[in-house]
Formats: sequence, structure tokens, C-alpha cells
Amino acid sequence: LMSDIAPNAAFRAASLVPDERRIDFIPTLFGRRHFFKGETLLYTFMQSLSPDYSGGYWQFFEVGHQPLYLAPNGRDRFRIRCGSNGYDGEVSADAAGIIATLFTFSYLSFEFDDDDDHIAQAFHRLRDHALDHPEAAEIFSAID
Repeated sequence: LMSDIAPNAAFRAASLVPDERRIDFIPTLFGRRHFFKGETLLYTFMQSLSPDYSGGYWQFFEVGHQPLYLAPNGRDRFRIRCGSNGYDGEVSADAAGIIATLFTFSYLSFEFDDDDDHIAQAFHRLRDHALDHPEAAEIFSAID
């Protein structure tokens, strides 16, 4: 059961992408062919998942110079409500960004049947990262 997930003491936090590398982040994260759709979907998912979200600046995160996810900036915590699975909780902005990014990857993977598996790889890289996140139980309850 995902609610039994214990955070890994060796969790490697993602690093904030420096301003000079932000321009390439979204096209690299979602792929050059799908970056505009991916970015638009991400903000739409966050809007539908959180009654607290009303737009704003997002921070970009990576691990080892590999793009990982975006997270909204401007508040510390967000309520997340997912009607499809009944999840209703409050998470950090970081976890909210992971949730919204995972929803976006999932949607894109069903919409685009690409020859390459860029979206699937990005989803699994972020999912693996989220397994060790301090809020892993909340993240996986929200996306389940």
C-alpha cells in the first residue's frame, strides 16, 4: 500500500535550475515536439488539482543536470484534490509540482504514440525520484 511508504534517508533532493538554463528546460523535459502542449497541460492540471493555485511563477528542478519537474512558487503548501481517486490533502509546493508533472507525463504518454519513449522515460525518472521524497505517501496517494 502506497500510504506505507517511508521516505528514504538517502533522498537526493533535486536542484533548482539556474536562470541561464531555464530557456531549454521545458523543451528538454517534455521533448522538443511536445514542450508547448506539456507546459500548457501542466498549468491546467495544477489549476484543476488545487483550489489554492491561481497561476504564477514556477521553479524548475533537475537531478544531475537532467530535467525532472516544475513546482509552483509563491506559497509553501497547496491543497490537492483529485476527484478521480478521492485524494484530498495538503502538500508542499515541491510535492504539488511533482504531482502535477506526473499527471502531465501520464496524459502525454497516452495522447502521443511516439516512436521514441522520451515521455515514458521522463515519467519513470520522476516517479523513481518521488519514491524517496519525504512526501512520497502523499504524492502516490494523489496520483494513484
